[in-house]
Amino acid sequence: MTRERTADGPPDPPRHDVGFLADLDLDGEVSRGDSDRDEHATDYATDDADAVRPDAVVYPESTADVSVVIAAADERGVPVTAYAAGTGLEDAAVPAHAGISLDTTRMDAIREIRPDDLQVDVGPGAVGADVDEAVARHGLFFPPLPSSGDISTVGGMIATDASGMRTVKYGEVADWVLELEVVLADGSVTTVGSKAAKSSSGYNLKELIVGSEGTLGIVTRATLELAGRPEQVRGGRATFPTLDDAAAAISDAVTAGVDVAKIELFDAETAMLANDYSDADLPERPMVFVEFHANHGIDEEIDFCRAVFEAHDVAAFEMAGGERMEELWRARKDITYAAEAYDPDREMGQPGDVTVPIGSYPEMIREVKDVADEYDLFVPCFGHAGDGNLHYFVLRDPDDPDELARAEAAYGELVERALELGGTATGEHGIGAGKRTYLEREHGADAVGAMLAIKEALDPNGTLNPGKIVPEE
Repeated sequence: MTRERTADGPPDPPRHDVGFLADLDLDGEVSRGDSDRDEHATDYATDDADAVRPDAVVYPESTADVSVVIAAADERGVPVTAYAAGTGLEDAAVPAHAGISLDTTRMDAIREIRPDDLQVDVGPGAVGADVDEAVARHGLFFPPLPSSGDISTVGGMIATDASGMRTVKYGEVADWVLELEVVLADGSVTTVGSKAAKSSSGYNLKELIVGSEGTLGIVTRATLELAGRPEQVRGGRATFPTLDDAAAAISDAVTAGVDVAKIELFDAETAMLANDYSDADLPERPMVFVEFHANHGIDEEIDFCRAVFEAHDVAAFEMAGGERMEELWRARKDITYAAEAYDPDREMGQPGDVTVPIGSYPEMIREVKDVADEYDLFVPCFGHAGDGNLHYFVLRDPDDPDELARAEAAYGELVERALELGGTATGEHGIGAGKRTYLEREHGADAVGAMLAIKEALDPNGTLNPGKIVPEE
């Protein structure tokens, strides 16, 4: 069957009979309205051509709702794709084969905070920043909160094993997930992990669910580990003569053991975008943003970092606290908006988020610039440099087929070069639909076969988020 584009929204895929939803006893709501279906046809970066309308949107309000819907769908061969804030970048929440979009945003309760255990229980629809605000009253925070934490949900972060600027010090979301309540493809409800700080009991099913993008189960409750808020926080930025100097300084700082909480890279092109967006008056040269967290001795750590940077010809180095620190960091936090606003005739291509071993980070940055020159493209790059994570995108003309083709070829070549350096196609955005073609190249045919076997064992009917992560054959 072929898709037909409706007059007021994205194309409709072959339809599924979802009339059975009206007969289910749910606390939540079912919608078959065009506006709700359109809203759930995309995530943040979906091209219009890849948008897929679900046949219905279900807004569960309890684990029981999720269980009943999935069980009924599984019996009838109707796909179910979890959806939350829609901030993903790899079409992971787009219902590739239509069916039901299961929107968990109403399951947003922050259920219980246990300060003495450094734990919080939350629903999958809870926004990360709301969790951080709630636990702050106890002097606590959720350390791996990603950069999008003010708009993304805990369920989405777990689904993609998200990470962000503080990963270099605190690790990724998986490192702070203790226990999950999960609804499996047949509707059964299970708990994986435990509330203990560690366990060597049996298979680590919790780690299997984290990062599975709703293909193995739907998370309905998460117990997260917390940490005490640091007493001292200072940060700022440093400017370097060349991109090689900045990249080498970052690599040396990390390998030397400088205790940074954040260390971020900007190339000169990214600084130009920031200036154009917010009149930031940045020098249009490569720069490194750093932030330090400590309970004591923060000045010594800053001095250590300064010494490492000076060995790489740092041109300027300014650290501060409070509002001045926020001013120094503002350009880094606004970069996505700056890129979107830079040229109304151009759009951001698929965002790259390759990650390589830290010793190869300078080489990966050179590869980005070499590929940009090779394909005659404008490719700003920046990223969570401390853990080897590099972001880049092509500002491209959507009406220029040749430039679009060059942009796609450049993107693929950069992923391949990251893999050659022992890295990964995705450090934090996930595989979704966008990066499935690189899965076997990264992991090998046997490993992908094992992934398919796991999918088949837990979801034999292919109900949960088909068309994502693993090949369908």
